[in-house]
Amino acid sequence: MRRHATALCIVLFAASSGAQSGAHRPLRASDLLALRTVNDPQVSPDGAWVAYTVSTVEEAKDKSDTDIWMTSWDGTQTIRVTSTPESESSPRWSPDGRYLAFVSGRQDGKGGQVWLLDRRGGEAQRLTLLKGGVSDFAWSPDATRLVVVLDEDMDSLARKDSAKHEIPKPIVIDRYNFKRDVAGYLGTKRSRLALFDIAAKRLDSLSSDFTDDTSPSWSPDGQHIAFIRSSPAEPGQRAVSNVYVVDARRGAVAMQLTNLSTPDGSRPSWSPDGKWLVFTRGDEPKYSAYSLNKLAIVPSDGSAAARVVTASYDRPIFSPQFSPDGSSVIALVSDDRAEQLVRIRLADGTVNRLIDGKRVVMSFSSIANGRTAILMSSPDRPPEVFAVQASNAAGLRQLSHQNDSLLAELRLGSVDDFTSKSKDGTEVHSLLYRPAMAAPNARLPLLLYIHGGPNGQDGYRFDFDRQLFAANGYAVLAVNYRGSSGRGSGFQRAIFADWGNKEVQDLLGAVDEAVRQGFADPDRLGIGGWSYGGILTDYTIASTTRFKAAVSGAGSALQLSMYGTDQYISQYALEIGEPWKAQDAWIRISYPFFHADRIKTPTLFMGGQSDFNVPIIGGEQMYQALRSLGVATQLVIYPGQFHGLTVPSYRVDRIKRYLEWYDKHLKPAGAAAAALLDGRL
Repeated sequence: MRRHATALCIVLFAASSGAQSGAHRPLRASDLLALRTVNDPQVSPDGAWVAYTVSTVEEAKDKSDTDIWMTSWDGTQTIRVTSTPESESSPRWSPDGRYLAFVSGRQDGKGGQVWLLDRRGGEAQRLTLLKGGVSDFAWSPDATRLVVVLDEDMDSLARKDSAKHEIPKPIVIDRYNFKRDVAGYLGTKRSRLALFDIAAKRLDSLSSDFTDDTSPSWSPDGQHIAFIRSSPAEPGQRAVSNVYVVDARRGAVAMQLTNLSTPDGSRPSWSPDGKWLVFTRGDEPKYSAYSLNKLAIVPSDGSAAARVVTASYDRPIFSPQFSPDGSSVIALVSDDRAEQLVRIRLADGTVNRLIDGKRVVMSFSSIANGRTAILMSSPDRPPEVFAVQASNAAGLRQLSHQNDSLLAELRLGSVDDFTSKSKDGTEVHSLLYRPAMAAPNARLPLLLYIHGGPNGQDGYRFDFDRQLFAANGYAVLAVNYRGSSGRGSGFQRAIFADWGNKEVQDLLGAVDEAVRQGFADPDRLGIGGWSYGGILTDYTIASTTRFKAAVSGAGSALQLSMYGTDQYISQYALEIGEPWKAQDAWIRISYPFFHADRIKTPTLFMGGQSDFNVPIIGGEQMYQALRSLGVATQLVIYPGQFHGLTVPSYRVDRIKRYLEWYDKHLKPAGAAAAALLDGRL
């Protein structure tokens, strides 16, 4: 009787949603195409403007386009700076404020090049035409030069051969870690630094041939450049990255400032007097997948070893930047579902929150007068640019309003904190999404939608997928299982070399608590996720038959088959061991495949055909196993796509297939039909 009553409740929920779709309507899958993605805020040197990028979808061309916008600091003026069919990214103000530079592949199609837009007026002019394209750049303090990051092929034959060929040249591999998603086979490519003289159009190399140099940063006097140099990974070790400084002149030899096996990263930030550099330092190499970055500081002249400033602070630090007075650092911190803007005192490592609360600060840009622009999201708002005066964080003002009109139409689901305990007593923190019109005591079908990583977290930010599930009548749990960030190093490392064990305990503990509280129907449980979320889906359905529908996106189960086919060879060697030395460990963490005969859950497998992060073979193997065993299953492969789908129609197709699979197995036919009539699918 309860099952019939619940089914009637869902049908009425769908019908009422359609009836009230005038002023506020439920979220639809097609809204993914209307959502505008805001990114990369940059404050002008005089503090009068903030430039940022906005990505939109051209539905007719089935492609995304990114343009540069800017808004005045007082929020009264907003200008679209670029509007070409090609995308523009990385807006960077010249220090004198005269130019806005950006990267675009317009006209020549030879990779990203730097373009200059004179603020006094006129069209943007292409500044560089460099082979391989520019992946990053930074202005010199006197605005006469750029330091650029180029991707160059170090194969001598390839460099000498400038002829055009219809047939691609052979890929020559010399790296231990030779694959990377999107980039593909790395071959002999290296990331190199070069100086570009704007007036003379002259390029001078600053890099060696056998390292990757990235994240350049100019000293305040313009005489030096700090950067991160990484040596390629070798058997038994991760790629080694350290902080270097080089004179900003041709032929200069770089000086190494750090020399540890722990990875040093982020863009180094100079103190105002040029005497110090701050950066982030990761954990020892074997914990690379669970790394918790610390703030570190080192003298820029190499006169002393680096010092870790936040040694006792058990939360990860990102994007450190010196404050104007040089006594502290502004940075981002991940902390239990939130990501906050903080000030860290260099003298003792004290961390003070500038912006906290239930929201996520994703990036920031500051200038000397204390004006800071941040990119921020909350559960009810996609990322937008906000202005904040560093001395008065309470004065937070929204500058960009790219998604206001869309949000004004929508009725979003509620998002609340949720706490559970696993069978071993571990407390786990999650977020619970509920349909906007659901009665407080309604028992709903529950979806366990799992984040990837695992070293990431579900936070207080807008989540389209989960809101869409809620709009279709589902309660949704976003569980920060062990291995997630934001709860300290011990919580992250708990799953080291023990995949699919404690995470599954945490996921099932959250489901048990949801059922105990009465809002989750134990007879209609679904599970799914992408990347490590897909991997955990495979682990979970091989551990229990309680889920009635599953979607494993970009996942794997026979982990042994990932060795040498994905991009994580160094992690495997350091965490699990080589297969010929650790056969038992590899078989143990591959239990979803070897115990596929225990799986009874109807499962949809999905992935990108060109994914080098978690290759599609992971989904193909599990599909083949369940198909052979007679379990309801399907495999969907997106042609030419990498780990993250980029073709807009594929992204909409993916989320529709999630919903259709869950509706088929978790809802009566009437409720699914009501959702289709209401336009949510």
